[in-house]
Amino acid sequence: MSTETGIAATTQPRLPRGVRLKHDEMRGEWLLLAPERVVKPNPIALEILKRCDGVATLEEIVDGLAAQFSADRARVDADVRALLAELAGKRMVDL
Repeated sequence: MSTETGIAATTQPRLPRGVRLKHDEMRGEWLLLAPERVVKPNPIALEILKRCDGVATLEEIVDGLAAQFSADRARVDADVRALLAELAGKRMVDL
């Protein structure tokens, strides 16, 4: 099953080769590092990216976030799909 983003619930998002999530001790912040790019994810994006391990499905990521933050599952699903679609378009997440 997928929504307008075209991402199936069984998709197992992961960071592609050459892209990594790293905590910068000097700055005390998380960074998404890719060749010739550095992105500082906001707290919500960070929680999503931490779960993109290539094992957890989109559905499991959404369920986990909705439970952790006591949030509306439909809203979390829409937000996660939008972020992953945007990052996939920039080749910073593999779907």
